[in-house]
Amino acid sequence: MAEFALPKNSVIKKNGHVHKAEAGAEDVKTFKVYRYDPDSGENPRYDTFEIDMAECGPMVLDALIKMKSEQDSSLTFRRSCREGICGSCSMNINGRNGLACTTAIEDCKGDVRITPLPHMDVVKDLVPDFTHFYAQYSSIKPWLQTVTPAPAGKERLQSPEDREKLDGLYECILCACCSTSCPSYWWNADKFLGPAILLQAYRWLADSRDEMTGERLDELEDPFRLYRCHTIMNCANVCPKGLNPAKAIAEIKKMEVERVL
Repeated sequence: MAEFALPKNSVIKKNGHVHKAEAGAEDVKTFKVYRYDPDSGENPRYDTFEIDMAECGPMVLDALIKMKSEQDSSLTFRRSCREGICGSCSMNINGRNGLACTTAIEDCKGDVRITPLPHMDVVKDLVPDFTHFYAQYSSIKPWLQTVTPAPAGKERLQSPEDREKLDGLYECILCACCSTSCPSYWWNADKFLGPAILLQAYRWLADSRDEMTGERLDELEDPFRLYRCHTIMNCANVCPKGLNPAKAIAEIKKMEVERVL
């Protein structure tokens, strides 16, 4: 399990705002939510929200939506599909990275502490800045690259066996839960690509239709871009899709070795 780490440049203000549940609520759950607006010039703080669970859905995202719609409309977070597919609502919940839409409130013991993904700059409240993360994703050229002409009138085909090699890779939703649970990425994000991007890199290396394997491996052959991974498995432990980025990284390292033997 990934240890909790504060977002970048955080100094927590002790006294946040308290939003009480309605009078008469019997099943009350307390949430402590990270609040920070860089434009305000104020330090970050934790606000307390009391939620009547009898009037709330079962997931952490349901509680956040209730907070925003009924208690504090300025609360800011990302969300979209509510089905664990888009990855928008990735955040740190009780010290563990995950998706708010697939994290059940009943699985959160005691007060629920919600913060942005660790060690990323914060745009506002629970919204991290993904600019660098997406730039790294773009750097691996995440699309099919070929040299031979496309077959006339049909797609580039592959066998069912070759297609199966992509299982456990293509399902990545780029939520960044894995990368932001990785200490190597915390300290070397400027140079280390991190678990999510390397998983995506291997997805194309493993694709039998791609014809740029050598060039892709050349781009990854670097003391930092690939080899900062120490296989501590935080990435696999927190992935909401059950993927194993550490295994993908190990496969890339194996490919790098095999091509020089």
